[in-house]
Amino acid sequence: MSAVLFVPDPHLPRAEAATATAPDLRPLRIGLVAGEVSGDTLGAGLIRELRARHPNAIFEGIAGPQMVAEGCTALFEMDELSVMGLVEVLGRLPRILSIRKRIVRHFLDNPPDVFVGIDAPDFNIDVELKLRKSGIATLHYVSPSVWAWRQNRIHKIKRATDMVLAFLPFEKAFYDRFDAPCRFIGHTLADKMPLVPDTAGARERLGLKPDGHYMALLPGSRHAEVTLLSPVYLEACKQLKVRHPSLEFVVPLVNPKRREEFMAIKQQMAPHLEVILIEGQGRDVMTAADIILLASGTATLEAMLAKKPMVVGYKFKPFSYWLANKFVHTAYASLPNLLADRMLVPELIQHECTPDHIVDEVSKLIDFDTTGLLAEFTRLHKQIRCNADEQAALAVLALANRLPTEPNHSAANTSSANEI
Repeated sequence: MSAVLFVPDPHLPRAEAATATAPDLRPLRIGLVAGEVSGDTLGAGLIRELRARHPNAIFEGIAGPQMVAEGCTALFEMDELSVMGLVEVLGRLPRILSIRKRIVRHFLDNPPDVFVGIDAPDFNIDVELKLRKSGIATLHYVSPSVWAWRQNRIHKIKRATDMVLAFLPFEKAFYDRFDAPCRFIGHTLADKMPLVPDTAGARERLGLKPDGHYMALLPGSRHAEVTLLSPVYLEACKQLKVRHPSLEFVVPLVNPKRREEFMAIKQQMAPHLEVILIEGQGRDVMTAADIILLASGTATLEAMLAKKPMVVGYKFKPFSYWLANKFVHTAYASLPNLLADRMLVPELIQHECTPDHIVDEVSKLIDFDTTGLLAEFTRLHKQIRCNADEQAALAVLALANRLPTEPNHSAANTSSANEI
């Protein structure tokens, strides 16, 4: 039987990595912390890829329902960390600090092969820093927006992490300027969503009319987003219904709590407006829609990948907006515009996010040809379609010193997937 040699990853600054020359027969043990719905999706994909290579792997940490379904033991529920804005965080700060202290203690007492912080940088970077100081390999999955604001954070990130995984090409270029380990892996959503959307199939799955005229309404996944955006969105929908009588509104809500919040606002603001409520299935709703009105965030990328014209409308609490306006130095708020480095889709932020402005922008998209816009969405889709789940798993295994040196199909795919 031929021997399989194992070599250390060059990014691991540890003496024990240098002597790793034989397979480690212990079950792979991975610590994970996700702080919101998008992180839960990323964590679930990572777990699937790692378990395909290590069926007995152990996963535990702070997890959402998708990660738990893939076999991750949740020491705390992800919703504990799903807080938006500085003011809102301050109200929950004692609980959040307690959770962070306990999660660090747990992993110091039960060291994983690798700790993976998925997004949530304000929580995870401090956890990673403490764990890395103790000799635990750390990986931060999803680069913080360090290129946009508080650029000095790069130095702390460099101390806290052995590797950062970045979704966007320009993020890696920023890390390279500071000689900080970073790997561009593309985006998992770009891998999962087809280049040509199946609008008819999505409508059939949702029970929508094949020839209907639909606008998807996505007021966000957090409590603060739903309460701030829903009144504006609903008032805009009332006006749009008058201007475009055939337009119907479909609202996917991430969970029963958000549904209850949205319905309470609708009862106040637009009791007679007909809307189609969908539990979850946000991707199908976006694919089924003709146009989308949504909050800024990962959903804007998903809407772009669904090749749908969109209007981005977003509001903050006043003090949170003041802070963002003072410290964020980027020309755009939404991911399609950031990727293209130009204003592809309209952004209505804070004082610009009014029913009248929304109606005007949506009407433009309804009345004018969007062929060029959708072609640009396809180009950007191809740019970030790089087998991200697989690349993330390989990065974790490299830090865990579990990658064989013999050629394999997955490793071969990695280099080609990075080419854009």
